[in-house]
Amino acid sequence: MTIPNLRFKFYVASVLIVVGLLLLANFYSMNALWAFVVVGPILLMGFYDIFQKEHAIRRNYPLLGRLRYVMEAFRPAIQQYFVEDDLNGKPFSRRRRSLVYQRAKEVNENVPFGTQVDVYGQGYEWMVHSAYPLDASKMNRHPKVMVGGTDCKQPYDLSLYNISAMSYGSLSANAVMAMNRGAKKGGFAHNTGEGGVSPYHKQGGDLIWQIGTGYFGARAADGSFDAEKYKNTVAHESIKMVELKLSQGAKPGKGGILPAIKNTKEIGEIRGVEPHQDVISPSYHKAFSNPEGLMHFIKKLRDLSGGKPVGFKLCIGSEQEFYDMCKAMIKTSIYPDFITIDGGEGGTGAAPVEFSDSLGMPMKEGLSFAVDTLRGFNLKKDIRIIAAGRITSAFDMVKVLAIGADACYSARAMMMAVGCIQALECHSNNCPTGVATQDKSLMKGLEVGDKSDRVYHFHKKTLYALVDMMAAAGISAPSKIKRKHIFKRTGAGLVRRYDQLYPSIPVGCCLNTDEIPALFKQEMLMLLGDGED
Repeated sequence: MTIPNLRFKFYVASVLIVVGLLLLANFYSMNALWAFVVVGPILLMGFYDIFQKEHAIRRNYPLLGRLRYVMEAFRPAIQQYFVEDDLNGKPFSRRRRSLVYQRAKEVNENVPFGTQVDVYGQGYEWMVHSAYPLDASKMNRHPKVMVGGTDCKQPYDLSLYNISAMSYGSLSANAVMAMNRGAKKGGFAHNTGEGGVSPYHKQGGDLIWQIGTGYFGARAADGSFDAEKYKNTVAHESIKMVELKLSQGAKPGKGGILPAIKNTKEIGEIRGVEPHQDVISPSYHKAFSNPEGLMHFIKKLRDLSGGKPVGFKLCIGSEQEFYDMCKAMIKTSIYPDFITIDGGEGGTGAAPVEFSDSLGMPMKEGLSFAVDTLRGFNLKKDIRIIAAGRITSAFDMVKVLAIGADACYSARAMMMAVGCIQALECHSNNCPTGVATQDKSLMKGLEVGDKSDRVYHFHKKTLYALVDMMAAAGISAPSKIKRKHIFKRTGAGLVRRYDQLYPSIPVGCCLNTDEIPALFKQEMLMLLGDGED
């Protein structure tokens, strides 16, 4: 006899199994009620699946269809531990993650038997070395760069490698404390993220206070900028620099998002918002609306801070708009002390797929454009550039320093240093390592003392590796790393230096359209409004 509806087959089989178990229990004089307690819920779930209308697979295949959702939940872990190889994991490969863990734990980070990378594959990059390397032991193992222009009264000696912007709320209290204590031990800076300066940031490490469109820490009741609150917050001795966030690479043009499940009462008090609600910062700033307004606001922030370095962060979008910012700097004679360039490959706790995948210029192209434009307007000498976007190794640092960055940020590598395993649960409040969660039962697994040491060790060993690479190339200072030192395979048999892929332009050439090199003339004339639309 056939059952006309296929979706009942599995369920009927389940019922027969249950009945068989009950008969078996009765045969052996077992309490049939207890047997039903065990298998009864299976019957009920199957019965519910048949009549629910939300999931077609469960409706057509009662009980069995539920396995699909179970496998979906475990898919990232299965992919990471059983499927991906050492080089192709996303967003960070196993090899890259292992490097962070090994340096953080101070275990052997060397690899045997040669490289696994296809050195003849498209995209392979390498640094030139010298036949006459330098003695790395005689070089400065922790290079820094001074940040602060002529209007800055409290310049800051910034490490070349620092913790990128991650807010308390997105990260747990324990993760924030571990990072800040690690920064204190290592003498480098910790960016607060746009969520405000929490008590967990104040562990003695140097801070870069990031201010986003929500103005958390300097927020009026109506969500606008409050100068008095800003002045009170920025006076804290740990705050060494202020970074005004215009956009970030993972979601350019979209405000920050803190899910309600992470917005605890404490976080609401720190940010000046109602707790237990989604906190969505606007995509625009209320304090200014054009390039000149941006420059005047930067001056205001610097003056109110007592002369601390103030800059802004953005992911390059419209080239015209960045040109307009440079023009506003010249017109107002107000210069940011630094500019942070984020890339479209940057990370975030939560963002729409379209924004993460399809908006924002990648970091290398954005960085080269910003550096060259500043040089073209003779502004680079006054402004430091910080690069952000998947910088986890010394070679990552070398590449952005070669393009023209003065220092670097890292977010996800620092998360890995405190225990992140790339579980991809940042948005769910279920981070298994207690890094990106407000669940206290998960957070307690992250031991602050041990993890702060790991952050310190990871930073220290990465800078040691940077200096070792410089020594091998015969380069005595980070500022002497140039685009000519990096090669990239762009195709079969095709190799280009970075200075060919990202050609520089003469200093000051953009101030006179007659001096713009032919290679850049069409692009720059379009920016100046003299070309075709």
